Amino acid sequence: MSGSSELPPTRHIVWDWNGTLLADNEAVVASVNAVCAAYDAEPIDLPGWRAVFGRPLRDSYERVLGREVDQQDWHAIDRIYHDAYRKLLHTCELDPDAPHALREWRERGGSQSLLSMFFHDELVPLVERFGLSPMFGRIDGLRDSGVGGSKAAYLDAHLRSLRLEPSEAVVIGDVTDDSRAAAEVGADCVLVSTGVMSRAALESTGRPVADSLRAAVSRITPTMAR
Repeated sequence: MSGSSELPPTRHIVWDWNGTLLADNEAVVASVNAVCAAYDAEPIDLPGWRAVFGRPLRDSYERVLGREVDQQDWHAIDRIYHDAYRKLLHTCELDPDAPHALREWRERGGSQSLLSMFFHDELVPLVERFGLSPMFGRIDGLRDSGVGGSKAAYLDAHLRSLRLEPSEAVVIGDVTDDSRAAAEVGADCVLVSTGVMSRAALESTGRPVADSLRAAVSRITPTMAR
């Protein structure tokens, strides 16, 4: 694990889903390639997508497609990607560490919840499919049909619903958005290199970066709920 800063003891972990608990890298790359096919661009592999994936996401697609992406293109790309991704969801499995990491944190006395920028009505059945719903005090996904935008506002509302102060929570996620959202609300964050974002991009946030979910959880010390 990189990053040497010590995290203060915390009550609660807010887990990300896609690319963190759910191992969906192959589905992501295949969905990006559906976009490439629609725009007559060369297909890309996981290392290639990691090399260009970042924020703003539109810039990543411009690099892959070799062309400017206007607003009309952007809406089409979003539709093509999500249509392809939904068709591949049944092929995705949990990260091998996920059940153990969730169970370990609960057994150590911590609480946990799930916050995803995936659509809520699709997220909940997926979590239930893996039998993980009882692990979480709350599960939140996107409840509107638009493109998600900043995760910070959703994280703030999520913590308020749990009646938690940001200082009582650590976000575990796989992209720089998770770090940025945590910073904006005042929570801590540990990033994992299991998703499609490069380690270099994750390390640029200054957050601890773990190579597995178990390593991420081992970095966090629980405090007992008051």
